[in-house]
Amino acid sequence: MFNILVVDDQKNMRESLAIAFKRAGYYVDSVENGEKAINLQRDNCYDLVVVDLKMENMDGLEVLSQIKHINPPTEVIVMTAFGTIDSAIQAMKKGAYDYVTKPFQLSDILSVIERALEKKRLSDKVNDLQKEIKEKYKFEGVIGNSPVMMRVLNILMELTNSESTVLITGESGTGKELVARAIHDNSRRNNKPFVVVNCGALPESLQESELFGHAIGSFTGAVKDKKGIFLEAQGGTLFLDEIGEISFSSQVKLLRFLQNGEIRRIGDNKPTFLDVRIIVATNKDLDEATKNGSFRKDLFYRLNVIRIHLPPLRERKEDIHVLTNHFVNVYSNKLEKKPPEVSGDAMALLLNYTWPGNVRELENVVERAVTLVNGSNITVDDLALENVQSVDTINIMTEMGGIRAALAQQERKTIIESLRKYAGNRKQAASNLGISTTTLWRKMKEYQIIPKTSYNTGNT
Repeated sequence: MFNILVVDDQKNMRESLAIAFKRAGYYVDSVENGEKAINLQRDNCYDLVVVDLKMENMDGLEVLSQIKHINPPTEVIVMTAFGTIDSAIQAMKKGAYDYVTKPFQLSDILSVIERALEKKRLSDKVNDLQKEIKEKYKFEGVIGNSPVMMRVLNILMELTNSESTVLITGESGTGKELVARAIHDNSRRNNKPFVVVNCGALPESLQESELFGHAIGSFTGAVKDKKGIFLEAQGGTLFLDEIGEISFSSQVKLLRFLQNGEIRRIGDNKPTFLDVRIIVATNKDLDEATKNGSFRKDLFYRLNVIRIHLPPLRERKEDIHVLTNHFVNVYSNKLEKKPPEVSGDAMALLLNYTWPGNVRELENVVERAVTLVNGSNITVDDLALENVQSVDTINIMTEMGGIRAALAQQERKTIIESLRKYAGNRKQAASNLGISTTTLWRKMKEYQIIPKTSYNTGNT
């Protein structure tokens, strides 16, 4: 059974919600301020927290930040009597599941809670599966609990008994080499060499010699035999990164190896047969490269047996929190220091950054912050993200499913109900709403509420 914490400084609201949630079958605790909520969260780690936005000393947004910091999987619903777009954006930035405006029907908030807890249940299931996978297999370097990373882990599990060639695609910094190493570490070749070659770092004139070796005297400067990288990987796995940069002549030799397992050193008349598994990676579009003639189609077909695509970090932001904590622990251990906490604002900044350098950039940012932080908390200033873009309001609105329209509709309805309650007396209605008469007049004009002594919630 799920545990819910209700945080509201209004006793009637707090107790009403607690009773309703208990009747719905949930375990419920309730407190009147943020400080007590934080203390309870440290001891209990609730599945869901329902918190009022406007409270003394510590408002709902700060409670939200602290709750998510203590236990990120906890879902949080923020509620307030007067919703604004700015507060909605702030709540969603800080990780709120949803944003509910008062007054509301108990049935409505129970529906929201049911959806939030279903999301929590599925997330817990994914985390348990990931933990099981990590315990069974050596996938320590492949980190993330987003759906796409779980699909990657599932593919990696399927590859544990496979010898197939693998093509890994994705932008620079997405972790292609880590995935390749995970494939090797969980194969029958894990006690044999894992050799990494960056094809883009090899001058085209030297690629054949470096990869396949050469015989003494085969060309000017060949003063001794060179066995080549393929031979160094004998029995193990050869990871060819940036495969799109390989020369045409090397493409021909690689294709021959994939067809029959043989290589021929420059200057040798006899072939050498090797047992080497090939994994390649690229940040280029090889499909397009085959169309424009810069990459051989037959080689592409041989390499594209099993393809694993790693999306950019900006498309799997669910993983940022777990990656950040992982890097904090890694670099704190290296420096032999207590891992600092990441503040709520700092985490919000990390979540809303576009990460052009992907996971590698995040790792570098965290390493710097851990190294230079003076206190026990990593703050926004410690991250030194100089070119961070502010949150794109349009994207936020898209993710929130048109919350602007929903909030406006709810606010309009609340104003009309207050005016109706006081028979059109704007001063009394404004006082009831907790706003000035000027603000009420502006809102009436904005929502096209016509002044009169009788109101309804239709097309007024």
